[in-house]
Amino acid sequence: MRKIAYILSFVFPKYTRRALTNFSFVLLSTVFGLGSFTMVIPFLGILFKSTEPVTEMLPWELNFDTLKHNLYYYLSEWSASDPVKSLAYVSLLVIILVFLKTAFLYLAKYHLAPLRTGVVRDIRNKIYQKIVRLPLGFFSHERKGDIISRTTADVQEVEISVIGSLAIIFKDPISILLSVGLLLSMSVKLTLVSFLVLPVAGYLIGVIGKSLRRKSARAQNKLGELLSIIEETLGGIRIIHAFNAEKRAESRFEAQNEHYTGLMNKLWRRRDLAVPVSEFLATSAIVFILVYGGTRVLTGSLDMPPEDFFAFIIVFSQIIQPAKDLSNAWYSIQKGMASMDRIDKILYAEEKISEKENALPIKGFDKQIEWKDVSFSYGNDWVLKNINLTLTKGKVIALVGQSGSGKSTLVDLLPRFYDLEQGAIEIDGIDIRDYRLHELRALFGIVNQESILFNDSIAENIAFGVEHAEREEIIQAAKIANAHEFILETPDGYDTNIGDRGGKLSGGQRQRLSIARAVLANPQVLILDEATSALDSESERLVQSALSRLMENRTAIIIAHRLSTIVNADEICVLHEGEIIERGTHDELLQKNGAYKKLHDFQYFS
Repeated sequence: MRKIAYILSFVFPKYTRRALTNFSFVLLSTVFGLGSFTMVIPFLGILFKSTEPVTEMLPWELNFDTLKHNLYYYLSEWSASDPVKSLAYVSLLVIILVFLKTAFLYLAKYHLAPLRTGVVRDIRNKIYQKIVRLPLGFFSHERKGDIISRTTADVQEVEISVIGSLAIIFKDPISILLSVGLLLSMSVKLTLVSFLVLPVAGYLIGVIGKSLRRKSARAQNKLGELLSIIEETLGGIRIIHAFNAEKRAESRFEAQNEHYTGLMNKLWRRRDLAVPVSEFLATSAIVFILVYGGTRVLTGSLDMPPEDFFAFIIVFSQIIQPAKDLSNAWYSIQKGMASMDRIDKILYAEEKISEKENALPIKGFDKQIEWKDVSFSYGNDWVLKNINLTLTKGKVIALVGQSGSGKSTLVDLLPRFYDLEQGAIEIDGIDIRDYRLHELRALFGIVNQESILFNDSIAENIAFGVEHAEREEIIQAAKIANAHEFILETPDGYDTNIGDRGGKLSGGQRQRLSIARAVLANPQVLILDEATSALDSESERLVQSALSRLMENRTAIIIAHRLSTIVNADEICVLHEGEIIERGTHDELLQKNGAYKKLHDFQYFS
């Protein structure tokens, strides 16, 4: 029930008006539906002389007996004057009532559609908003394909299974309650006897529903694994072809797909039990009423005219379909709740990177950025150990060392991609955790080794993160990044779509677009994370030229494998296993004849 209440929180109060309108039209549809059936039976009784005609009206009162008596009076009048014409009138009245029933039912669904699609849209928006705010550490423990599955397939399942069933939950109880009320007015005893089968039905539905939720959870998890395999295949298709691993990839996918198919077979077989179980129970209930009630009507032990008994049967039969729909809806909700559980793993994931209530504004810094006794780990092993480092405004610091020595982690702590476990990072003497997160991150411009671009136009990629950027500003940034010439050679210039992750461009072109993006953002601190290590000589020359322009009069941190790119840095720090083991200028470190000298000699003399 907590999950259903949570989903309903997306409905109210935002869609209260839609829900109330839907409820009103459902109520009207139910009333006219019941009226269309109850009109026929008493009329037939009077028409065919099985019921005594009513010759006098009673004063109008709001109770069932008065309404029934006066209805019989009008029916008696019609049948006495012209039986054939009165039959035609009643038939026309039934048609009108059925038309009104179906018209109001359509209007109910018409107003339900925006509620249904709107709730699903809001859930998707909330998931996406959560995803873009979660810390990087969350994604290192999750598979991208599974996250995509939760955002798409699981939300779709919630829409079909839960939101779709909410319409039934709103509509059918009204129909059942009105019908039960009408049945009780006809015969309390027969109504109570008729519902003896309900506890059995409720128990069976509950048992099947619990099993369905468990199996649905396993199926949705397996679908997430399938999507992860597809995502990995698309990302590694070049390697699959290069190593002739098509068969291996196919076998891996087919094995998981076969497992998923088996789970879905069990799931649908269990869900399909709802129809025969409810059908059997409904038929049993009607047969029981026919035998029990019919016997007592025939023997006179039940004070009910035959036509009222048939009306009772007809009204009771109108409960069967809503009851079946409700049982199906319950199974669907159980199936959808498994998807909602998976969605909740994102929605309720802890946002470890949070902003303080009275966080300080920051537009820039005047003096320095300082790491004070900084230690950090992703798990059990420390990646950084007691780092003390000062970056003075306008200076360039370079970080070198073997892969895994902690260089990237050291700079990832600056924009708070991760939060510190020990020590502090201060900007002008104030801990970075005391600043507004959005403004803090705006201080830094990052150019990574892997150019992260989006499936959009060149102009939109350069202007990414910069609101209301003018075309002239974008062009100027591209010129500084040595990208303007190759952009003009593309089919649509700055409006050319670059494909998924910039796949239509070369590595050097992608990197120059990343630099243009950093130029346009105009950050106070530039972070270059091995920005030229994956490029050929010509591309490296163009990119290095663009970087030199970008770093003019700017504070910068450079992570480099190629030492030739950092010889002019104000300070070079050599990291090894999370510690700074050497620091100084290029010439000073060469004279020390230590770790930096070994790296230098290896690159230039190997």
